[in-house]
Amino acid sequence: MLRCSTHSYQSTPLTQQVVRSRVPNTPKTLKSAMEALISQFTFLSDQSLHDKNFDPSTIEDLMKLFELESYKSWAAMELEHETEVAAAEDSMKEAEDYLDSAMESAMEEFRRFEEEMEREANKELQGLLSIGESARRLGKSMEKAANFASNKYIEAALNSATSSMRSAMKVVSSNSKKVHPS
Repeated sequence: MLRCSTHSYQSTPLTQQVVRSRVPNTPKTLKSAMEALISQFTFLSDQSLHDKNFDPSTIEDLMKLFELESYKSWAAMELEHETEVAAAEDSMKEAEDYLDSAMESAMEEFRRFEEEMEREANKELQGLLSIGESARRLGKSMEKAANFASNKYIEAALNSATSSMRSAMKVVSSNSKKVHPS
């Protein structure tokens, strides 16, 4: 039996369940509690129509239970909303962490690729410098050989020209000693 400050009435098991409910406020339990209150309201409405001694304060008590249940419902919805917001923030944090991890991994891979390309380019540059240096030395030695050959050619040409000139001089000088029969 429920007691109001001035009145009392016989409650049904459903009303007692709503009042004494210590079940967590989930949408399903709140819905069943509201259904129980509506059922009780229907019962009391029928009773008020058929019973001339019906006390209207019992409906007032039931309306207080409706108000209490609506506050519970509001609090449960707010709690559910806060839980969903927290879950969404957690999901967002996980996504950000994953993105940060993926970006860090990509940057690390890029750095490794860049270092490898730099090493390869350096290696190729050193190879080209080595080939260039070899070509320069070969060119210098070929230049020296060409200069040497050129000098020998010039020397041989001079010796030949000198020898030809001496020969010519001897012929001329030997011909000048001969008397011409004319």
